[in-house]
Amino acid sequence: MEEAIAAADTAWLLAAFAAVSLMVPGLAMFYGGMVSAKNTLNMAMMTFGAFAVVGILWVLFGYSAVLGDSIGGLGILGDPLEALGLGSLLEAPADPGLPPALVAGFQLLFAGITVALISGAVADRMKFGAWMVFAGIWATLVYFPVAHWVFAFDSEDGSVVGGWIANTLAAVDFAGGTAVHVNAGVAALALVLVLGKRRVFPAAPRPHSLPLTMLGAGILFFGWFGFNGGSALAAGNSAAVVVLNTVAAACAGICAWLLVEKLREGHATSLGASSGLIAALVGITPACGAVSPIGALIIGAAAGALCCLAVSIKFRLGYDDSLDVVGIHLVGGVLGTLLIGFLADPAAPNGVAGLFYGGGLDLLWRQAVAVAAVVGYCFVVTWLIAKLLDKTMGLRVHEDSETEGLDVSVHGESAYVMEHAPLGGPPTTGSEAVDAAEAMTASAVDGPTMAAPKA
Repeated sequence: MEEAIAAADTAWLLAAFAAVSLMVPGLAMFYGGMVSAKNTLNMAMMTFGAFAVVGILWVLFGYSAVLGDSIGGLGILGDPLEALGLGSLLEAPADPGLPPALVAGFQLLFAGITVALISGAVADRMKFGAWMVFAGIWATLVYFPVAHWVFAFDSEDGSVVGGWIANTLAAVDFAGGTAVHVNAGVAALALVLVLGKRRVFPAAPRPHSLPLTMLGAGILFFGWFGFNGGSALAAGNSAAVVVLNTVAAACAGICAWLLVEKLREGHATSLGASSGLIAALVGITPACGAVSPIGALIIGAAAGALCCLAVSIKFRLGYDDSLDVVGIHLVGGVLGTLLIGFLADPAAPNGVAGLFYGGGLDLLWRQAVAVAAVVGYCFVVTWLIAKLLDKTMGLRVHEDSETEGLDVSVHGESAYVMEHAPLGGPPTTGSEAVDAAEAMTASAVDGPTMAAPKA
């Protein structure tokens, strides 16, 4: 029986692994559709590039730093030499259970996607080489320690000491509200403060392909079931509750964002539906194992509505978060993590009670401390990394490259090549092709840029 259960759990996690892996191209499409046609390949390259760099570091020492025995038993960082190169994970476990190699691969996806999320904030203006270096340093100095705090649990026999948030503080974060979304959102804010604004800010370049963005959001939605459900690490009731809560929150988030958007702007848009979906998924990520389906609806609706309002804060405060990583991932992640303190249902898989279920303020203050610790550590270290890179190799592309578009100037490619110009004109390639593509999609009324939404 134990072997059959272990086989079922392994099969479930393999399926979740495959689903989460699709979030890499999903994120590339989601971000790529929201930028200009001149920068869509650059956005995809930033996603894939960051994922690749982090994946290498994860195999070398990242897995050990996150899930290894905490150095000195302090709960700050796992021993990076414990499973150096992951060669020790090749053998099957002596007792029936999840293969350690599968757990390592599953958590690799989390690490790579977290770093890739940050790229949306720096769209249209960051050097690709500087981004790749930043991705590696940030993963090492920020993600690996914070993920150890949140994801590394003490072993049952006490032989392995995990992270302080998961164990000493005992805050609840089922699938990465703090380690993934708050972490990425804070890093995005710190990085754009050093990088500076786009040349056209506060006007926003027109999203060149909203269907591409909606397709990317849909793929991310699919992958999120593996992201959250796979974090149960077993094919059982916990995973079932988690995926139910995930889809419930997603539905509420879409409707809430569209309602707020309609009331504020007079239109319910496809970009709003996509953004509301992602905001709700961010909000439910830490809470998916702690709340009831009604709680999931509340969190999803709250995330959709609040994030819709939050994305315009950048225009008031003057920081250029290109694709609203701060407004969605930071705000949604903080909201979802804190609402656990109110809405946690002891009947849910996590088995903890929030304020509204008779748990008092005990859980809420733990959630607040976890958020504050991640925000403070991530912002300071990210700002220092960005400053160092800016002073040495430089973060910002030349103004001419920003004007031309990064696809051609950085990568020497164009996402869209028109073999023949409209009306039988001369053939166009390279930057001329994307100019023509943008001209065909831009309306005569709105022009090539979009005005800032109402603050």
